[in-house]
Amino acid sequence: MTTAMPTTPPKITTTLMPNANQAEQLLTLVQMFSPSYPVGAFAYSHGLEWAVQDGAVTDRDSLNDWLGTVLRHGAGLADALFLAAAYRADAPSEIDADARAFAASAERLKETVLQGEAFARASAEIWQIDLPSLCYPVAVGRAAALQGLPLRQTLEMFLHAFAANLATAGMRLIPLGQTEGQIIIRTLAPLCLEIAETAENGTLDDLTSTAFLSDIAAMKHETQYSRIFRT
Repeated sequence: MTTAMPTTPPKITTTLMPNANQAEQLLTLVQMFSPSYPVGAFAYSHGLEWAVQDGAVTDRDSLNDWLGTVLRHGAGLADALFLAAAYRADAPSEIDADARAFAASAERLKETVLQGEAFARASAEIWQIDLPSLCYPVAVGRAAALQGLPLRQTLEMFLHAFAANLATAGMRLIPLGQTEGQIIIRTLAPLCLEIAETAENGTLDDLTSTAFLSDIAAMKHETQYSRIFRT
């Protein structure tokens, strides 16, 4: 007589899947910062058009340096701080007023106001949220808060979209090949992450802007004879 040996239940392996809510939030952010989102970002060069005509930006390296400066010392960090402040605010109207006052030129003001108005209109309809007309980073911060999107990831993707849009403008203006432009975007990605962390942990007391040539370029662009871009 033989004794039946106890059987070992089969080993079940499981693959960890991302949280469904996190995946939905990621896709929402991807959509909000997609080039197809109707904010008209493709029409703005942030003064880069004048910089190319003036000879300050002529190739991949100089474009990479220009954009890195704008991100670290100019509108990149400043807008990220405004976004984070709007995300945390109960009412963003005062932050919106500060962001408009911080624009260094008429074209910079137009750029942030018109993109913000377009973003607010589209987002209110697409996501069914109550979003008034605000300048662009403030509108993004408010929309992210209303939808419960994570602040850090919103900042990262906002900055990455900003850098990618200007790199694309540089491709058209210099011109550069698409691969060279994508290399610039990839090179700037770690800087976007760094600035996002700084902005998340910062306040409006940290506001600064020392990208003076970029500001001058935006002012010069206002009277540039031949223009492709609105700013």
